[in-house]
Amino acid sequence: MPQKETVFVTGGAGFIGLHVVDQLLEKGYKVRIFDNMFRGDRERVNELVKTGNVELIDQDIRYGGAVHAAMKGCDSVIHLAAVSINKSVADSYESVDINIAGAHNVFAAAADHGVRRVVFASSASVYGDPEKLPMHEDDRLHPLTPYCIAKRTGEDLLDYYQRKSGLSWIALRFFNVYGPGQKTTAYYTSVINHFVNRLRNGQPPVIDGAGEQSMDFIHVKDIARSVVLSLESEKDNVALNVGTGIDTSIADLARILIKAVGADIEPIFNPRDVLVSRRAADIRRAQETIGFTYEIPVEQGMAELVAQA
Repeated sequence: MPQKETVFVTGGAGFIGLHVVDQLLEKGYKVRIFDNMFRGDRERVNELVKTGNVELIDQDIRYGGAVHAAMKGCDSVIHLAAVSINKSVADSYESVDINIAGAHNVFAAAADHGVRRVVFASSASVYGDPEKLPMHEDDRLHPLTPYCIAKRTGEDLLDYYQRKSGLSWIALRFFNVYGPGQKTTAYYTSVINHFVNRLRNGQPPVIDGAGEQSMDFIHVKDIARSVVLSLESEKDNVALNVGTGIDTSIADLARILIKAVGADIEPIFNPRDVLVSRRAADIRRAQETIGFTYEIPVEQGMAELVAQA
């Protein structure tokens, strides 16, 4: 690695972004955060800027000229900036503007500047409702919302710029990310917060149906490590699943959190018809391509989250 390589990180002031920036700094990189600070942690970013190894460009990826100018002098790019699934359904125009046009601005600028590598935060949501578990990178993609469609489009745009300009890229299909600093708006994080809040009040978690819906919970520190590994990988031009390979049901999650809180209580099951969706990543390709294996089991990660809450 060239000494003090500068990494351009869109969305670097957000939940995942700050964990990525911390790990980049630990490895000796300089970081240029590009973030409109709409949801960014300005206080934390100001602390990082004081180290002398982080810059903040307070700007929006929807402005292509601003992206292009800010990227000058950077050696590699990590593109994390996006609006969420929930917001994409509420406002599809904004979602397409930020998650597709904004991503294109980043990738086109990266190609123009001839950066060494682009790492893109894609999503397991590109698969839609899986036909089988575990979910493999070669499975049929069937994105269901503007957010999910944008993530698949981002992968296609990277492939286009690789063919057009020789751009080197890795797209990471993140599964259900959780950990310190998480937002409470995503379905699965709101479930965690809802369960913990009830337990702290001495109330049992309430689960719709039999609690068979499942997710592949992956800790944000593992996610950040996968990003840095992708930045440094000799292999490229591929989409990779980033998860644990374990599907944790909502019922299992409730019991993990009950144990973490130390409550002597059982969950309540609310009988009703629930669309049971299940998630678990096939993680072999990430192991083979970037040497990634998760390190934080969900029991440990949830216990730490409860302790810090």
